[in-house]
Amino acid sequence: MRKTQKDIRKKIRKKVSLILLAVLVCGLTACGEKENEKEDGKYHIGICQWEKHTALDEATKGFQDAITDKLGEKVVFDVQVAQGDNKKCQEILNGFVSDDKDLIMANATPALKAASQATNTIPIVATSITDYGTALNMREWTGASGINVTGTSDLAPIKNQLDMIQELVPDAKKIGILYCSSETNSIFQAQMMGSILTEKGLSYGTYTIADKDELEQAARKAAAECDVIYIPTDNTIASKADVLKEILLAEKVPMIAGEEGLCEAGIATLSISYYDIGYTAGEMAYEILVEGKNPGEIDVRYAENVTKKYNPQNCEALGINVPEDYEPIK
Repeated sequence: MRKTQKDIRKKIRKKVSLILLAVLVCGLTACGEKENEKEDGKYHIGICQWEKHTALDEATKGFQDAITDKLGEKVVFDVQVAQGDNKKCQEILNGFVSDDKDLIMANATPALKAASQATNTIPIVATSITDYGTALNMREWTGASGINVTGTSDLAPIKNQLDMIQELVPDAKKIGILYCSSETNSIFQAQMMGSILTEKGLSYGTYTIADKDELEQAARKAAAECDVIYIPTDNTIASKADVLKEILLAEKVPMIAGEEGLCEAGIATLSISYYDIGYTAGEMAYEILVEGKNPGEIDVRYAENVTKKYNPQNCEALGINVPEDYEPIK
């Protein structure tokens, strides 16, 4: 009996040793695979785009084109869209961190917020951000973040947008500001426009939505109470531009948009090129990855040019006369 028990103990120890050896081999294999990924001679970039609509699509394309122009096949992109969902956005960014990406591109303010929460070591280059100080909750903004973040801004001159409203709808007595209250970029622009309108002694009303499901009701209310509507760069509303267009044209109320994609529902916009700011962001990523620059020391960059553009079909439908210095949106 003793001999049998001794044999059993030997067999158990042998099995345990084999299991431990298997675990060790698997661990070494995994490490080897990770090293091979880092030794493939390529830069691995994770792109998190908050929402799918024209402006953000163009920014992502510009970013990829800029890096591909410089690095060719030496870059691998992992492009994921959060579909306007904060939880999904956070999951995407956490995945990029787990994958140990060489750089993260955050497209739009919610994506930047999630990225900055997910990592303070992997370089983050953002685009389509209105105000970085607001997005990063930094009260003292100097132009550079001082952390692992830099990028490009989509802020267009708010005062010039008001000039456009007064030029195209000169008889308007009340201006409606419609935006999503859960987007800090929209809040920033709406508050700026409200301050300017107050300084000029002009009448206005604010209409907010918490999500896209509230857009129809808020848009109808704004259209019923105002002569013209202003909508800043707003990802939530832009994703439902077709719904907004139907309402505004039916109510015969013109809208000035903060960006070209949203102008599907409006009459005009003071447009920047989202492709261009995305391309510039790509150039900044190259400076970080290849030239070794510190993202925290790189000043945020802005669109160099703005263009007055109009929607010919909507202007015709609403009887809006457009000056010659406006370009049609194609």
